[in-house]
Order: sequence, then C-alpha cells, then structure tokens
Amino acid sequence: MTAKALALLVVALAAAPASAQELVQLAANDGGDTAWILAAAAIALLAALPGLALYYAGRTPPHAAASIALQVGAIAAMVSLAWVTIGYTLAFGPVTLGWLGNHAHWMLANLGNVRPGTLLPESAFVLFQMLFPVIAACLMAGSWAGRARLGWVIAFAGLWSLLVQAPVTHWLWGGGWIASTLGTLDFAGGLTMHVTAGVSALVVALLLGRRAGLQAGDAFDARPELVAAGAGTMWIAWLVLNGGSALAATDDASSAMLNAHLAACAGALAWLGQERLATGRTTVSGWAKGVLAGLAAATPASGFVSPGAAIVLGALAAVAGRGVAILVRDRLAIDDTLGVFAVHGAGAAIGSVLLGLFLSESLGGVGYAEGMTMGSQLLAQVLGTAVVAGWSAVATAIAALMVSLVVPMRVSEEEERAGLDASRHRDPAA
Repeated sequence: MTAKALALLVVALAAAPASAQELVQLAANDGGDTAWILAAAAIALLAALPGLALYYAGRTPPHAAASIALQVGAIAAMVSLAWVTIGYTLAFGPVTLGWLGNHAHWMLANLGNVRPGTLLPESAFVLFQMLFPVIAACLMAGSWAGRARLGWVIAFAGLWSLLVQAPVTHWLWGGGWIASTLGTLDFAGGLTMHVTAGVSALVVALLLGRRAGLQAGDAFDARPELVAAGAGTMWIAWLVLNGGSALAATDDASSAMLNAHLAACAGALAWLGQERLATGRTTVSGWAKGVLAGLAAATPASGFVSPGAAIVLGALAAVAGRGVAILVRDRLAIDDTLGVFAVHGAGAAIGSVLLGLFLSESLGGVGYAEGMTMGSQLLAQVLGTAVVAGWSAVATAIAALMVSLVVPMRVSEEEERAGLDASRHRDPAA
C-alpha cells in the first residue's frame, strides 16, 4: 500500500464509519496511479493511430497507401470490440486450469472496483490492457500490405485476438501456466504483443504468397517523411506503453521508459551503421526499423534490467533484425512486405531470451526470483518464447484459413496491380 493510499484509509476511518469492504476499496484506489494509467492508455494508442498508419502508408507504394492506413484503423476498431466482448475475460478472468480465464467478465460484466494486485479501478486496467491486442493486430497488417481483402483482414484480426493474443496474455499475465510453471517473464508485451504479431505476420505472408510483379529489393518507401513521422509517434507511444506496464506511477515506470528509449536509440544507430557499411548510404526507413527493433527488444525486459543492458539489447536487435529481414526476403523468398517478423518478432525474441542473462544483479538487473538462477531463468525465457511462437504459428494458420472459407484472403491480381486505393476503396492516394 502506498503512502497516499494509507493516508486515505486514515482519513476515512476518522471521518465516518464504513464497512470494512468500502474502506479497503477506498484505500486501494490510488488517484495518481489511475490518472497515469488512463493517460498512458490514451498516449499508447498513438502507436497504432496514427503511428502505424503513417509508418505503413509511408512504406507502401502510393496506389496502396490509403488502403493500409484504412486497414490499421479497421483492425483497431474490430479488436477493441472483441476485447470488450470476450477477450478480456479470456485473458484476465478467473483462472480455469491455467489455460484461459472463465466467462465471469463477458462483456465486461462483474468488474471490480479495484483490479487485484493493483491500486487501479478494474475499468482502467481493462482500458490499458486493451492496447496490447489492438497494437499487436495492427502490427501484422504490414505483412500483407497491398494484397489482402479488407473484409478478410477485419474478420481475421478479431478472431486472431481471441485465439492467439488472449490465451498468450493469460498464460503470461493472467495467472496462466507459462508464468506460474515455467517462470517466464514479460514486462511490457515482448511476448504477448511483438512475438505473437511477428510470427503470425510471417505465417500470413506464407499463406498469401508474394505480391504480383514483385521485384528484388526491399519495400518501396514512397513517402519517407511519413515513415519518420509514424516511427517517431510510435517511439513516443511505446515509451508510455512500457512505463504504463508498471501499473503505477513509480520508479519502475520511469526506469522502463528510460530503458526503452535507450534501446531505441541504440537500435537506430546500429541499423544505420549496417546500412552505411553494406550500401554506402543511410535511409529513413533504416532508422525507423532500427528504432522499432530496439523498442521490441526492450519491451519484455524494460522494467527488469539496467540502462546498459537496454542499450546492448537494442543494438543486438537491430543487427539481428536486418539479418533476419534479408534471410526472409532473399533466401526464403517470403514476402513479409514491411518486415514485421524481422523487426518485431526477432527483436522481441532476443530481448525475451537475453532477459534471463541481464536480470542478474551483477549486471544491474533486479535479480532472480526465489529458486531461480541465471541458467533456469534463461531456460524459462527460451521455453516461454518457443511456446508463444509455436502457438502463434499454429493458431494463426487455423484462424486465417477459417476466415478464408467465408471471405477470400487476397484480392484479384488485376486489383492488386491497379492498387487497392483505386480498385477497392476509390480513394487514390495523392
């Protein structure tokens, strides 16, 4: 209990009699923490709207830029409704055998005045946690830019949030088996958001196939100024998402934000350095991908490690991310259009696994839980990451194919070559 909460309890006891339950609820609600989480939720939404929309539109050919921005907005709307309807209770409802929450909070029914384990109203907790499935689903849109049908995208995103993201969230944050049995840690969504989205994006890219008339090389950056604006917005929003994951306005929040920022800085410079050495030039897109790779690597670890460790994680994520992007595109010939797997999936996997190392107090981390050692924590992080990746791949394929039985996944080749803005949405980009 914080000093503010204790003071509220004292005042309540002195002012008037009340039932024990009412006093506990009054003491447990911390206005400062609640205000922080509400503000964090609003700012974090910038990661998707407009951050991802601008970033993806800037990296997509002009004839499909508006369509990808539209898909990001539609996904955010669909997943928000899915979260309220059933996603929250699957993720954070009372535990059923450690696999899923039960139906207690269907349509947000029976929410408590206080979320257990926090000083927050449960409604504020619901709002903040909703950002993780929303952003994760929006991230995937980069893998199918320019060739997926909007109807399929909306239906798939909603189903995916329930089959993939909600169970993984429960397993890690809702009292489920990955955290309780394996001991896997994830501070701010490295596994629940980045790994699920990255692996799922790769699976969808495989199912959809390559773009019509695709030429060798990376994604076409039509509007680098939009790329910079979108990535910058996401940078700001992701700092708040990391800080908000402390669920209180404390040193944990400020440390997480600092670490995330440093990882982004290291990732940006590392990616630019690689570009310069490999091609003799640097690009806005390279800077942006480095920033996002660094943020992805910091997300599972930001509240547990030192600033120095965060810098190392950011740099390693950028180096690995660029290598994975080349592997996926050139060697495996998988058209993950905007490199979602390489930047987010690979970056977060590195951060998640190396968390087992940098958690050590000798390296500036917060230390291992009772009964855990560096070796056992490393094993827990590897196993947890592998389980999340495996489940994401299988469940994504099932969800994508189920929806495709009703709505085809891909537009026709003629529509794709003409551009979705004109052929589907009658809204040509300027």
